[in-house]
Amino acid sequence: MEKSKKEKIGSVYYDKRDKKWKVVYYIIDNETKQEKRKYKSFQTEKEARDCLTSIQCQKGNSLFIKNNGIPLNMLMKQIAEKKLDLNLVGERTYARIIETIKTIEKTELSKQNINEITSNEIQEYMNTLKDYSNSTIKKIREQFSQAFKEGINKGYIIRNPMNDVISPKSNKKNKIVRALEIEEQQQLTNYLRSVSITNEPYKVAYLIEMYLGLRVGEALALRSTDINLHKNLISVTKTLSTDKEHKIIMKYLPKTFGGIREVPIPGFIRDEIIRQMQIAEENRDKQLFLNKDNNYVRPENTNRRLKEILRAIGVTGISSHSLRHTYGTRCIEAGMRAVALQRLMGHTDVAITLNTYTSVFNKYKEAELEKVNNYYMNNEIVNTDYLLEENQKILNEKGEQEIEER
Repeated sequence: MEKSKKEKIGSVYYDKRDKKWKVVYYIIDNETKQEKRKYKSFQTEKEARDCLTSIQCQKGNSLFIKNNGIPLNMLMKQIAEKKLDLNLVGERTYARIIETIKTIEKTELSKQNINEITSNEIQEYMNTLKDYSNSTIKKIREQFSQAFKEGINKGYIIRNPMNDVISPKSNKKNKIVRALEIEEQQQLTNYLRSVSITNEPYKVAYLIEMYLGLRVGEALALRSTDINLHKNLISVTKTLSTDKEHKIIMKYLPKTFGGIREVPIPGFIRDEIIRQMQIAEENRDKQLFLNKDNNYVRPENTNRRLKEILRAIGVTGISSHSLRHTYGTRCIEAGMRAVALQRLMGHTDVAITLNTYTSVFNKYKEAELEKVNNYYMNNEIVNTDYLLEENQKILNEKGEQEIEER
């Protein structure tokens, strides 16, 4: 019977000649299937030891884990890396996860081994998060939950301490993205249509967000080739995003009606879009919007300029995303059904549309119910004579009550 090879852990040492801390670890060569020794260099001992811990955790080295344990933050990063490698999250989401982990790393709890952390310690930490937003608290809890779930799956722990942990409620109010009021929308539209593209390079992007419902990244990703003037449609197939290094990249949307879609161009901004297309003829890839360095435009820059424009015309509390929200609100006010709006806005599920615009739908539910009542009466489903008698009875009772109150 072949004797199993001893599992190697790796080591950390200081190289006096290079004046650097070095990590020795082992991998299996894909071609020879033999174990190979590898080295990495670091400026500090902590960086080197953190690297070795991360490598051994990823390899699932049982001997290393038994002797050293697995720090919570290392396991969190390992899960994030795995999700990125498997395309379960994009680079932008990965970067956001890493930012959340950095927030968690402000507490010493994150450096402890997961098998040593108790529910009480996690609860005490969660209780300190009340000054963060509810969204951030939720993201932090999610990282804890995923890490301990992975710990159980790997056999590092036998009980999930998160079962007893309760998330606090934030002291901050949830941010509400409000739509422009009709008068505010008129003011902004009048300004944008009165100014040249030279003076406001992103004016057409704002109009597209506000009157076609595109997200800011989708609007800034448009090319002339995405616009069919014959059919009067814009194809939404991509968006500007950021990679894990926060660099702006072009990202193609998933091939579902929740992502890729075609949106009609309103006649009153058609000429504005044509002028932008003419300018884009000289741009690389016929990109509609580029910055002064001929690179992709960062959405935060257009958002910053939009706020400056709105302040100048006396409007506050609005961002780029508010323009898209304005489009959705006007569609509902005009009587559009939720399913139609879902597809125009690129929501993956109609529930997202309903939840996003709950207050707007509620505002118009009485009018919609009146349509149902009229339908009953017009189709004689309900005896109209009976309804007239009931209405007259209600009016008489109301009149008697008013007399008594005088």
